[in-house]
Amino acid sequence: MSIKLYAIAAALLGLTACQSTIETQPQDIALKGSWHIEVVTQKPVIDYSPAQLTFAPDGKLTGNNSCNNFFGQYSIDGNKITLTPAGSTMKACVDALMDQERRVMAAMPEVATGELAKGKLLLKDAAGNTQLILSKI
Repeated sequence: MSIKLYAIAAALLGLTACQSTIETQPQDIALKGSWHIEVVTQKPVIDYSPAQLTFAPDGKLTGNNSCNNFFGQYSIDGNKITLTPAGSTMKACVDALMDQERRVMAAMPEVATGELAKGKLLLKDAAGNTQLILSKI
């Protein structure tokens, strides 16, 4: 009886050793294209604001931060996203747009992850706070 028990235990152990787990890599979020900025650091953008981000296939980031155009780079790895603005035009606008522009430019380098939810792209910082909410143009 102990030989049968040993044989069954060995067979079960052998079968469980053959099992493999499939690790799925997170898929890159489909960033490419232009996105309208709807919310910056929990404040909706001003109506009819031209604030937008454009993600080019080659990793270039361009857009309008409410008043001025900007350019830079972005990278994506699964749901991890890095936005690196490098420069912008320097025209003056009304105070409300200038304030919104400052918030957009401050929020972009804080972005660490992204997720799609109900057709919106939520860009969050490392602590999980939503920095930008975007909608596809």
